[in-house]
Amino acid sequence: MEAIDSYLESLKKQFLYYKTLGEKAMAQLEPEQLFTAVNEDTNSIATIVKHVSGNMLSRWTDFLTTDGEKEWRNRDAEFENDLLSKEEVFALWNKGWDCFLNTLNSLKTEQLSEIIYIRNEGHTVIEAINRQLAHYPYHVGQIVFYAKQLKKDNWESLSIPKNKSGNYNAEKFAREKEIKNFTDEELKKFK
Repeated sequence: MEAIDSYLESLKKQFLYYKTLGEKAMAQLEPEQLFTAVNEDTNSIATIVKHVSGNMLSRWTDFLTTDGEKEWRNRDAEFENDLLSKEEVFALWNKGWDCFLNTLNSLKTEQLSEIIYIRNEGHTVIEAINRQLAHYPYHVGQIVFYAKQLKKDNWESLSIPKNKSGNYNAEKFAREKEIKNFTDEELKKFK
């Protein structure tokens, strides 16, 4: 049971890390840059946010009792941007993440083996969480990459800056060994 509790805590920290990473990337942009799409087949950051939020709201509302693909979800509309401001983008981002994180934080260890459904396909709760651990960081990576391209030379690195790995590693190896989640330190940097 202890390993499962530890895993659940690690998941919570990792998801919070990716949420924060996306926020820090978007915060570096001018409002209009959130709506930039380089061509018809590319989603703007605002559209990616709309999709991620739609997914979170559908998957995590009444998570244990209803299918994760809600009847009220219109996935195709998530890729039609109708957001008009940076504030709307962040409000929708937070709405999705709040729904997801509140559900994740409310889960009990004994619920992790329960079966839930996504499009009528059964998953254990832990499988459903792992599915999103791949999905959400995938989209956060898109947001970070796109934001970095839009900022060009004015980008403030969110990880180890280019050509600074030696310094970073030297600082890490100068410390005593310790057991902790990598996100503990990373999230402090973002505050």
